[in-house]
Amino acid sequence: MRPSAFPLVLCAVLGLAASATPASAADKYSGFLCCNLRTDGSWASDNNYAENGKRILPVGTPVEVTGYGRYRTHIRVDGQKQSIGNDYSRDLDDAAFTKRWVVTEDPKTKIAGYPEKIKTAIANAQITKGMTREQVLMSLGYPMSSENPNLDAKIWRYWRSSFSEFQVQFNGDRVSDVTTDPQTKNLIWVD
Repeated sequence: MRPSAFPLVLCAVLGLAASATPASAADKYSGFLCCNLRTDGSWASDNNYAENGKRILPVGTPVEVTGYGRYRTHIRVDGQKQSIGNDYSRDLDDAAFTKRWVVTEDPKTKIAGYPEKIKTAIANAQITKGMTREQVLMSLGYPMSSENPNLDAKIWRYWRSSFSEFQVQFNGDRVSDVTTDPQTKNLIWVD
């Protein structure tokens, strides 16, 4: 490489490194949880497993994004520190991951206009036939992008626990069925 080209290459590399920074102080904001999110009190993973000892932070819970760590978004909920772990959606940078889970418009406004059966399913982190993709997201959270790279797909894969997979099937934009074992279906599906 010619000596005179080195500063240009260095600037280009540094510029790329700066543009690859996942999130910044400018990405701190107040908003609402897009979806039901299961937490142990301080940590929630994007797998959103329904494990013993976890409680649901309901869709529409006011939160404040306070910062970022390695594959995690730090939030404050009711004055308490929490982190949302980007464990299975690492193809998304911190800002994109956070914007999925923390939205600026309160989803409860939309939920108020839904039929009672849909409202109840969302409140219980369950799904039912005829729900829209948006309603499924509110109820179950985002499916892991590592397993679901396309949110327009006919099937979304979720796990209730590490051993309990289920697949939400869509006909267009509406849920048509769920495929899983009978025990898991009983926990997540409302007839």
